Amino acid sequence: MTLVLAAHGTRDPAGSQVIHELAERVRARLSDVDVRVAFADVCSPSVSDVLRTVDGPAVVVPAFLASGYHVRVDIPAQVRESGHRQTIVTDPFGPSPSLVAVVHERLVEAGWDGEPVVLAAAGSSDSRALDDVQRAARLLQTRVRVPVEVGYVTTASPRVTDLVRDRRLAIAAWLLAPGLFHRVVRDAGASVAAEPIGAHSGAVELVVRRYRNAYLPTGAVSLPLSFATATQVPARSPCAQDSLVG
Repeated sequence: MTLVLAAHGTRDPAGSQVIHELAERVRARLSDVDVRVAFADVCSPSVSDVLRTVDGPAVVVPAFLASGYHVRVDIPAQVRESGHRQTIVTDPFGPSPSLVAVVHERLVEAGWDGEPVVLAAAGSSDSRALDDVQRAARLLQTRVRVPVEVGYVTTASPRVTDLVRDRRLAIAAWLLAPGLFHRVVRDAGASVAAEPIGAHSGAVELVVRRYRNAYLPTGAVSLPLSFATATQVPARSPCAQDSLVG
């Protein structure tokens, strides 16, 4: 069986490194499983590229914190485009309570001292993805026992920078890896700005659970997330792992 960890893709080396580190730690937990990395956008190899090289059943685990366009459309479309007939796409990472626990841990590590919290997320035009972020915020609020607002880095509102302005707040990062979005979070001017989730053991265990809970009917394509007709994919950057820098 092959596990394909499907991330968004980024040109930021630190962001790509997190995905490769996460995959490496999953390999250590699943020593008998072929674990590969693919990207839904920006970088290569794509999910289609990877699946074309896989013999036998495959489980695609979307490393996304909400069920937006890439999870609901791009990844299933790339699975179909690959022609691989024994593939299942699992639920994405978010809004998993275990990852919310990691976000809480990162907040404490950053020096949070009981201030109200802004949960900073990437943002999406998909209302279902925004609902996922709101659920994550409610889960975090039950843990921190202070008000938690959602702020977005791009696309949706309110923006993180608007919420933080002239207020004493801490920012918890509902982000998987460092990069442009986290730089916006870091520079927003909050009293505390937590690090992203990263290749935390909680993320590793979530990938393992997603894989182990996947059900793959023999000889069938199982796609619990609906897909659209595949369209031509724009040129991608290689983002190949080079000294653990993607």
